[in-house]
Parts: sequence; C-alpha cells; structure tokens
Amino acid sequence: MKILYIGDIVAKIGRRAVGQVLPKLKEERQIDFVIAQSENMSTGNGISKKSIKEMKDAGVDFFSGGNHSFKKPEGVDMLNDPSEPIIRPANYPGKTPGRGWKIAETPFGRILVINLLGQTFNGPLLDHPLKVVDAILEENKDEKLAATIVDLHADLTSEKVAIGFYLDGRVSGVVGSHIHVSTADAKVLPGGTAHISDVGMTGPIDSVLGVKKEIIIEKWLNQLPNRFDWPKTGIVQFSSVLIDVGSDGKARSIEQILINTEVN
Repeated sequence: MKILYIGDIVAKIGRRAVGQVLPKLKEERQIDFVIAQSENMSTGNGISKKSIKEMKDAGVDFFSGGNHSFKKPEGVDMLNDPSEPIIRPANYPGKTPGRGWKIAETPFGRILVINLLGQTFNGPLLDHPLKVVDAILEENKDEKLAATIVDLHADLTSEKVAIGFYLDGRVSGVVGSHIHVSTADAKVLPGGTAHISDVGMTGPIDSVLGVKKEIIIEKWLNQLPNRFDWPKTGIVQFSSVLIDVGSDGKARSIEQILINTEVN
C-alpha cells in the first residue's frame, strides 16, 4: 500500500497547488491513500468546509491537524462530526472538540491515523504525547490494521526524532509537521517504521513559512504587532512523503517528494 502524506497546506495558494499536483501524482505513482496536514489550509489558519471540500475533490482522503485547527467555528463543527475524516491532536485535554485518532476504511485495508502535539512551547496542560499514543495503540491492539500513521505536530526536531525511535516497529510511519521547513532525514528505522522529522509546507517559496516575507521582516525589525497576509500567486513547493507499507504493516520505503508548481 502506498500512503502519501502532504505537509502543512498553507492558505488558498497551497490548496490550488495541491489541486494542480496531486491528481497527476496519484496516477503516476499509483498512490492508494492521501493524508494532508490541514491546520493552515484556510486563509488565516483553521479549517473551513470550503477548504476541506476542495482538497477532497483534489484527491485527499484524510486530514490531520494542530494547534490552529480550532480557529474557525465551522472547523470545530467538522472536528465534532464523526463522519468527517478529520482529527486534531489527541493529547489535548478530554473535553477538547473532536478526536485525536480515527480509523479510515479503505479498499486497501483499515488505516489508523493518530495526531499528537509536541509538548515544548505548547503549554503545560497537554497530556504526555508518548503516554497518549501508547494508550491509543493499546486500545486498537485487536484491530486488523493495514497501516498506522502518526503525525507529531511539534516545534522541536528532537521530540520528533525521539518519538520515531519510541514507536519504531509499532507503527508504519511517523511524520513530523508544524515547522514548515522540510528536513532531510527521511528513512526507515530498524524496526520497520518510516520516519521524517518534518515534511515541510505546501506553500509559497517567496514567503516566510507561508506568510508574505515583507510582513515578517517588518515585524522583526520594529517588534510591533502586524496583521499577517498570504501570497495569492507565485511558485509553491508541494512538500510530501510517500510511504510504501507491506502486508505486515511495516514500511518498505519512504520517499520525499518535493514538487514546485506555479500558481497564477
């Protein structure tokens, strides 16, 4: 089974890039299942019905989230809808809207997708991500799963590297998201778990992490609040990894796929 994970899709320009790249890529690489990091998909952060529909139409099957997933009320409603293939980090406190893991039923088997938030810089009220993922895997130990994919949405690469080794041999893949910069460490760990510290963003190259570069530079120079805005056109890097999972649920390979496309 071939599973594609698309890094943080940024605003409308990122969605348009997915629409241009993904259909052809799925056909060429015979991709079976597509997961996308969704917390920045709607301009201004968060999830909207429009952005989810656009990405489903482009070929995305499932959506993970992060600390920005709750910024739009309609996105919170979607997180609360058990029929929507959308999750948020599982280690938020118990009454947080939505779920932190779901099983996707596919023609290729049942896929467990788990979303976690890193602890550093995200506040002391989070549950411990390693203990939470242990509990989720224990809860699903009797499920017949074709694959298990974990998205750690975190600031520190050290946390992302550590959780890869912690889960090695227990899940099919561990992917990092959030920092919007692709790392060059994609590999299959000794126990058969595909891992990358951060997939990167699907967003405009001529920007600072997706936001217009002039805004960020001015904010840094003057240390004053500034309203963020996102480019509407330009060259976008589609950042993703393709994980090939064998019949035993272990990864056979992980390949970083970075494609530049022009959005007009």
